[in-house]
Amino acid sequence: MSEIMRLHAKIRGWVQGVNFRYYTLRQAQTLGLNGYVRNCWDGTVEVVAEGEREAVDKLLSWLHVGPRSADVEEVEVEWENAQGEFRGFEVRF
Repeated sequence: MSEIMRLHAKIRGWVQGVNFRYYTLRQAQTLGLNGYVRNCWDGTVEVVAEGEREAVDKLLSWLHVGPRSADVEEVEVEWENAQGEFRGFEVRF
């Protein structure tokens, strides 16, 4: 049985105004993850994702690159215990 984990990530760089949230939404849904993505006031994008460790790792790898129009400079990562509070993955505003 696979371990269920929570990823809390802050992505820095040219990540707002380039559809980063919507591409992240698609990636997370494809991987069967729960959580959210949102733009933050400081120009970063925040991602909270829960699911099987392998799927969360795949999303994290993708976050380091992002969509073609993005320029990811840094991904700050925190691993946490899954809370099970999400049903599906969404874009938050």
